[in-house]
Amino acid sequence: MGDDKVKADALEILGMFQVLPRLVVFDLDYTLWPFYCECRSKREMPSMYPHARGILYALKEKGIGLAIASRSPTADIAKTFIEKLSVKSMFAAEEIFSSWTHKTDHFQRIHTRTGVPFNSMLFFDDENRNIQAVSKMGVTSILVDNGVNIGALRQDLTKYTENVNTSEKNKQKWRTKFSKSSSSSEKNEENS
Repeated sequence: MGDDKVKADALEILGMFQVLPRLVVFDLDYTLWPFYCECRSKREMPSMYPHARGILYALKEKGIGLAIASRSPTADIAKTFIEKLSVKSMFAAEEIFSSWTHKTDHFQRIHTRTGVPFNSMLFFDDENRNIQAVSKMGVTSILVDNGVNIGALRQDLTKYTENVNTSEKNKQKWRTKFSKSSSSSEKNEENS
């Protein structure tokens, strides 16, 4: 499937959702491309997973911000590959550094740089430990097996919509409960 076809399919999927994230964050190794940077040379020409570029283009066309969160120990190679693939300008934030925090530091920096709340972000990664840690921050996160693809995009957007709907229902319950308790306390003050 070519980039244009993937982009068209991704735009169609994005069009099916009323609520979209403000920012989509991608891991690099085995998420956007099928290798570990530390096993490659800067001189090589990298390639992305077949659907990755088309999905990036579709998200950008919809006005959704993009960012990178990578724990690569060879940030220099990762950054070189991003430039060689001509996708550097697409990303609002690139947090590429080795870390033991399962990417929580990466997401704190992305949030600081972009101002996007965690609950308005989506995240794709191939390591479950990163998915678990970042999910606890409120980020909708999806584990990918063979790189980001159309199926993972659909799954992540569905999960994001469910999370937003649950959050809205909880807010409504809280408002209802709060307004009832404040009304009853006002009545108690009037009767005093």
